[in-house]
Amino acid sequence: MSRPKRITVPEFTAFKKSGHKISVLTAYDYPTARLLDEAGVECILVGDTLSMVVQGRENTLPVTVDEMIYHAEMVGRAVDRALVVVDMPFPSNHLGIHKAIETAGRILKQSRAQAVKLEGGAEQAETIQALTNAGIPVMAHCGLRPQSVHQLGGYRVQRDRENLLDDARAVTHAGAFAMVLECVPAKLAAELTAAVSIPTIGIGAGAACDGQVLVVSDLLGLTDGYVPKFAKQYANIKQTIVDAAKQFRDEVRSGAFPAKEHEYE
Repeated sequence: MSRPKRITVPEFTAFKKSGHKISVLTAYDYPTARLLDEAGVECILVGDTLSMVVQGRENTLPVTVDEMIYHAEMVGRAVDRALVVVDMPFPSNHLGIHKAIETAGRILKQSRAQAVKLEGGAEQAETIQALTNAGIPVMAHCGLRPQSVHQLGGYRVQRDRENLLDDARAVTHAGAFAMVLECVPAKLAAELTAAVSIPTIGIGAGAACDGQVLVVSDLLGLTDGYVPKFAKQYANIKQTIVDAAKQFRDEVRSGAFPAKEHEYE
């Protein structure tokens, strides 16, 4: 049985013109990516959020390039249809153009990913242009930039209209095929979306964006502690896992498991 046709970068960009709303979810392993692809989401992001939701760290800064590639390779093997995008972890896009191309090239060569995502606006335009000139598709990330959490003073809504417009226009002009808008007031995000020709993917940026992205742990109810306002829980998998583990524990203690049907003759 042949694989379904993969969504390409040009097709992804064209969704904006056709009015097709884009769904994006994060994945960090083979089974999750397989299920999300089966569900029909247009894009799967191997996010540097794995530092927090997989590795249990307090922010996205510690994750390494090798760790991103490790997870991206699993996701890439799982996906048949969705566009796969991989985050460039901190500070890989700040080490000069040649280093950025080398890192992004490694990511694409060692996984089935089709594009990279990097945080930054106008100040990253030269790097975005260099990557696209090298044949590496780039999704930009404007608004709140988690890799700059210390500089920004925390995870705060970004309201500077002129800076955000400059960033959105700069990354578009540099050749980004799409951009994430994070924690931007809805009316401003709508203005940014109208101002550029590439799709905007919102996370905490209102319904006027061309698409939406969520961290899969938030979607499935697996997140511990603080859950941001923009996240919607669509399932409570955490309780399902806890209940299943408790039932297993109880059956082991009582001798109910394994039963006869679980044994070999």
